[in-house]
Amino acid sequence: MLIPLVSCFAGMEAVGEVIAVGNGVTDVKVGDIVGYAGNPMGAYAEEQILPVDRAVPVPPSIDPVVAASAMLKGMTAQFLLHRCFKVEPGHTILVHAAAGGVGSLLCQWGKSLGATVIGTVSTKEKAAQATEDGCHHVINYKEEDFVARVSEITSGKGVNVVYDSVGKDTIQVTDNAFPSPTTSSHHMLCRHVAETHPTLFNAQGSLSCLKIRGYLVVFGQSSGTPDPIPLSALAPKCLYLTRPSLMMYTTTREELLETAADVFANMESGALRVRVNHTYPLSEAAKAHSDLESRMTSGSVVLIP
Repeated sequence: MLIPLVSCFAGMEAVGEVIAVGNGVTDVKVGDIVGYAGNPMGAYAEEQILPVDRAVPVPPSIDPVVAASAMLKGMTAQFLLHRCFKVEPGHTILVHAAAGGVGSLLCQWGKSLGATVIGTVSTKEKAAQATEDGCHHVINYKEEDFVARVSEITSGKGVNVVYDSVGKDTIQVTDNAFPSPTTSSHHMLCRHVAETHPTLFNAQGSLSCLKIRGYLVVFGQSSGTPDPIPLSALAPKCLYLTRPSLMMYTTTREELLETAADVFANMESGALRVRVNHTYPLSEAAKAHSDLESRMTSGSVVLIP
């Protein structure tokens, strides 16, 4: 009988108590509560060997279960709002999946930074949560065209940045969305698209919601991998597109500790309320994933060993 080898274990964030340290380790000690997010994978376990440079001290004022739900999501929200695109007072931002784990934090934090927050959700219950989390405008994309509503809310100007973790369903690109340039004049290309193809922007999902020189920040793809976006789709409004990850924004220990400290400070001040709406035993991880994929969850989901 052949037993298949498991190449890796799931899970990229966890909080736990240090039960042993290696030789020469001085940053942490046995009994400390630490967390991590990102690599190495393997958080779906009762015990895990963790490189000390990835361990983040968890303040005693924060419950470990809450901290576990905020490590990856909280630090992701931090770098998205402060470094990937720096949100400032007067900005208007669009957050897809506004009632999700990261989306909830983006809405709360975005509002505290002075931005006008527009959120999209799929149910009335999630709409109520998004409103509670600070969304000034909530769009149920099951009932409304979110592109049209964003245009209406912004008086046709669009938003400064779209935070998109949905992917395929919200980033809609068609092969003939934008004609290949036939002239070296960028001005003439922009006029051609705007005048000859006035409906094309409505077929572009998140891209259409952006104002001139706006940013599309795609940090997930819960609905599937988006279709390729041709560079010509960015040209008419001179848009920016990025696909960031937390790991590339916490490449040094200094970046990691600063990012985590900002999250914990905002949690302690009450600016961020982390919603742990669902907990499952570690043995029911498969059910937790099934519920998540079926969009039966909101906020954060935590597995308890």
